[in-house]
Amino acid sequence: MGIAGKSRTNKRSSSASYASTVTTVVFVTLCVFGVWMLTSNTVAPPQTTTARTAIDTNGDNVFSGSNEEQTTTKSNDDQKDKAVFEDNPGQLPDDAIKPEDGKSEDDKASESENQPGLQGKESAEEQEKQKLSETQMSEESVLTHNQISEQTSTKELEEQKQTTNEESSNKDSEDDRNQIVEQQHLDQESEDQQQQRDDKQKQDVESNETTKAKTKEDDQEKPMNDITELEDEQKGNKHQSHEQQELEMPIANATFSDETKDKLEEIPNNATQTDTFQNLLKTSTNQETSEKDTQSAAQNQETQQQDSPKEENSNDSNSEEPLASSIPKESNESKKSWKTQKTQSENEKERRNDESSSKASIYGYTWQLCNVTAGPDYIPCLDNEKALQKLHSTKHFEHRERHCPEEAPACLVPLPEGYKRPISWPQSRDKIWYHNVPHTKLAVVKGHQNWVKVSGEFLTFPGGGTQFIHGALHYIDFIQQSVPEIKWGKHTRVILDVGCGVASFGGFLFERDVLAMSFAPKDEHEAQVQFALERGIPAISAVMGSQRLPFPSRVFDLVHCARCRVPWHAEGGLLLLELNRVLRPGGYFVWSATPVYQKLPEDMEIWKAMSSLTKSICWELVTLKKDKLNSIGAAIFRKPTSNECYDKRQDNSPPMCKSSDDANAVWHVPLQACMHRVPVDQAERGAQWPADWPSRLQNTPYWLNSSQMGIYGKPAPQDFAKDYEHWTREVSKLYMSGLGISWSNVRNVMDMRAVYGGFAAALKDIEVWVLNVVNFDSPDTLPIIYERGLFGIYHDWCESFSTYPRTYDLLHADHLFSKLKKRCKLEPVMAEVDRIVRPGGKLIVRDESTAIGEVENLLKSLHWEVHLTFSKDQEGILSAQKGDWRPTTYQASS
Repeated sequence: MGIAGKSRTNKRSSSASYASTVTTVVFVTLCVFGVWMLTSNTVAPPQTTTARTAIDTNGDNVFSGSNEEQTTTKSNDDQKDKAVFEDNPGQLPDDAIKPEDGKSEDDKASESENQPGLQGKESAEEQEKQKLSETQMSEESVLTHNQISEQTSTKELEEQKQTTNEESSNKDSEDDRNQIVEQQHLDQESEDQQQQRDDKQKQDVESNETTKAKTKEDDQEKPMNDITELEDEQKGNKHQSHEQQELEMPIANATFSDETKDKLEEIPNNATQTDTFQNLLKTSTNQETSEKDTQSAAQNQETQQQDSPKEENSNDSNSEEPLASSIPKESNESKKSWKTQKTQSENEKERRNDESSSKASIYGYTWQLCNVTAGPDYIPCLDNEKALQKLHSTKHFEHRERHCPEEAPACLVPLPEGYKRPISWPQSRDKIWYHNVPHTKLAVVKGHQNWVKVSGEFLTFPGGGTQFIHGALHYIDFIQQSVPEIKWGKHTRVILDVGCGVASFGGFLFERDVLAMSFAPKDEHEAQVQFALERGIPAISAVMGSQRLPFPSRVFDLVHCARCRVPWHAEGGLLLLELNRVLRPGGYFVWSATPVYQKLPEDMEIWKAMSSLTKSICWELVTLKKDKLNSIGAAIFRKPTSNECYDKRQDNSPPMCKSSDDANAVWHVPLQACMHRVPVDQAERGAQWPADWPSRLQNTPYWLNSSQMGIYGKPAPQDFAKDYEHWTREVSKLYMSGLGISWSNVRNVMDMRAVYGGFAAALKDIEVWVLNVVNFDSPDTLPIIYERGLFGIYHDWCESFSTYPRTYDLLHADHLFSKLKKRCKLEPVMAEVDRIVRPGGKLIVRDESTAIGEVENLLKSLHWEVHLTFSKDQEGILSAQKGDWRPTTYQASS
């Protein structure tokens, strides 16, 4: 201070007025500098002056960069002044942390809290930017976590700016510049440089404000980012890292569409959330996580997993319940105790076995329309013209059976012109859109029998049939009145309707709590099964021809045939013996046909043959009744519950099947003109009638014993109960409200890979029906599904399903695709999914994460809307919706 005073005395000797001006300026400058020194000592080490000099010395370099990318000079001054920031880093303003260094604002805040002294971990570039920030603060800066430091820095800049303006008017004073070292850089700068720096400061301040505004918006995501940083810095604590990873995983790996988010908001706040994935859905909704934030979290999670591979493996091995729920996993050992259609069917044809392991993404796959005669009604395995041309005979309706192409088609079926979204159930039972199934032949041929009529833009269904012109309900009641023991919806729950027509019989049986598996061939009765499915009534395209029906033995409570046009008496009763195979011991066969009540010579001959045949197979004629209202009659037979009658037959015709003939083997197995013996062991399936509906749904089948290992590795009864418990929880907590599905628009449902039928059982309280598909190479659990009052079918998904296009509202695939891709390509399978599902219909996939990714790519290439994808512990779930998109080009004709 003394030196400055001596200088002022010398200057006053030159000129009084000039000395007065200089004295005033110097006095103000020294006062400001003194105040600054006092305040600086409270928040920063005394080396701050040196640090500022070092920064300003390189000022030209600092401010020569753009606003987005700055070039810093790594000089000796940087290394010399590095210690300045190591002493008290906690007082640095937030503006010292720049986003260009590769870390977010929140990440650095976390580091600042957990690392009081930076311990020299910052790079030279980071330190340069921290030092630079002190000269960039202005009065427009917002408060940070340390408001005292920021306010002090702001005041300092204001005073320096005022001093600079006063000093600029006295640049000619060379002695003043030498004495005031702290202001030397201001005197040396030209006016252009000063203006450039001021402009740069304003830009940086605006940039900092924008960054801080974004930081405030991301405050609700801050805990998750803090946890991520702590895991990076504390890798030694594996237990803590495991818990944090579990917390972050759902948000990092789940993505939702807008529709799904809207649907998730309907989840009640007071609902019990034991399922972690359900908690994920609620969290995602309540926090309204933006897509950008979710992607950032996913990147953080990916980085964490790369840094800690051992922890990830530990989590995988310790996770007993993937997807945060008790999803049972199949036991490899249990498969040894279960038969499959593949092993049971000795006469099965050689299957395609494409072992292609290509995992390349086919997103962007070029799809084309199928160039086939059937057009919008194309069923690949029933419209295989090449195979039909090679048939040597059609005597046993071989031309109506399945003949799948050697290579499954990977083309798409076009929409009928004028197609509309289907009418919802129950209105759909009575009318459908004409343009959805634009066929009028049945209306012309069967209109007088009240099958179907054309009414403007609708096709209407009065509920009649050939044998019940005046309505199906009266006919249904007539049957029960004839045999009260039938007890619709109690004793009789699952039935088979042969030659169903438009399935009005099965459609009205829903009012009696009865589930009917209706089937008819794709024949001259144009689109009869398609009508049924469009109405919301279960049906498949099939024929009683040369092969066994795709159902287990002894599963149907009742079989119905109303003028079904099947020659039961022909060829030694070959076809009737197939009904005997699938009919439960003690079950009923209802035959309503002209031979029962007409006296024409042909009818009388058929009746005589049928009477003899039914007697020879030990069926009891329970009653022969006439319905006066409909002017028809029905004969009702009952299958025996013991082998006594079989043993007393004098003529062993038809013969009993060989003991080596498995009654449950059906996959490509020819019909056999023989009978299987009735089970007599009370522990054997078929020896006892199931409990009345609905008790049978939850009851463990009596023939499942604890000595048998279940599919998931537990004793079979426990396995069954576990499966039902699992799907009840999943459906109620996730499927009903967590996947963006409007269940009021869902009627026709297919479980593409059912095990015990737990998924279908969990949907029993809503107005849907579920067709359970047991894959031909999976454990044969289909008899269990029928035992509990549900129904299903065997199938191989490497082939096309026997249904018309656009016939299902929802497909559910639980660990199907990961197993399927080992045998066949997924492209044709997804083309089949697209063929089956109606526009607006849904697909739910639960599978391994790799399979989920492949399916997602295929769905996107098909222009499906993927509503949700979620993965955890190598397991995933996907929900998607089909749109109206169709390709514009056709596949080249082969």
